[in-house]
Amino acid sequence: MNESHLIAADTLKSEPQTTANRVFSDGALSLGLTLPMLRAGTIVADFDEQLALARLADERGFRALWIRDVPLNSADYPDPVGHLDPWVFLGALAANTRRIALVSGAIVLTLRHPLHIAKAALSVDTLSHGRFILGLGSGDRPPEYAAFGREADERRELYRSHWETVAAALDAPSRVIPDRTPEGAPTFQLLPEHSRAVPLLAVGSGGQSVDWIARHSLGWMTYHREPDAQHARHSMWRAAVERAAPKAFRAFGVAMRLELSSDPHEPAQAVTLGYRTGRLALIDILKALRAEGTHHVTFNLSSERPVAEIVNELADEVLPLFHQET
Repeated sequence: MNESHLIAADTLKSEPQTTANRVFSDGALSLGLTLPMLRAGTIVADFDEQLALARLADERGFRALWIRDVPLNSADYPDPVGHLDPWVFLGALAANTRRIALVSGAIVLTLRHPLHIAKAALSVDTLSHGRFILGLGSGDRPPEYAAFGREADERRELYRSHWETVAAALDAPSRVIPDRTPEGAPTFQLLPEHSRAVPLLAVGSGGQSVDWIARHSLGWMTYHREPDAQHARHSMWRAAVERAAPKAFRAFGVAMRLELSSDPHEPAQAVTLGYRTGRLALIDILKALRAEGTHHVTFNLSSERPVAEIVNELADEVLPLFHQET
């Protein structure tokens, strides 16, 4: 892998206007939202409404919108929502927002050809004027590997090799690594040209060690866990960063389910992958995460309340405590 891409994350603090720095900054905590944003019990998304909510999040100062890659659905899966193709959705978001970062959380690196991923990522980054962060994962649904003609037990090796190809293609300068190079094959390039590498983020482990992630990614994004488990996970990450990328900045982020009560004083109650809570207890939770070294939290909203009402409450009462204008 090109050395300049490996050290791209080290330069975040020296480039305060980059999208990656606005989302992940040492000593700070930023807040984002995961799309689609649905009221509790809703499984069919109105994507015109989702674009309107994306514009609202952009206008109100959230730092990132996160898009999932869910290629197939099954009655056996716990998530019944029909997600759009992430690249089509990201293109629409690029055209409907102007400042907020767009992050894939995460493109299934092992089930797509890495050159197709690189071309799509560069396209989104170009359309959004440099607002894209490419989050990559290996998928958490092994039956899909068979559907796509892949072996689930190959995912660790596929993840590493595909990451290398994507990283080289999205580096600056770009370098295309073909699967095969028969005699007389031309030298390929990825266009349009880009002057800055598209940042790559590990979402989940992808079957890799935390040391591998610390060496190759700008950071590590994980699901929320109960406080003791989260503390242990964060400590493991910091130790890996010290071993694999000493003195470098590597981000740590959390995806958190949030049921925001209309009562600001309601105490926090743990739910699967997050909390049901009023905003005052939420603020305390977020301050504790910031103090421990978490750099970004994206909320997966689930509530009986209208979604826009929650977005506006968070923007009015929570964001000002964590976001400084950059």
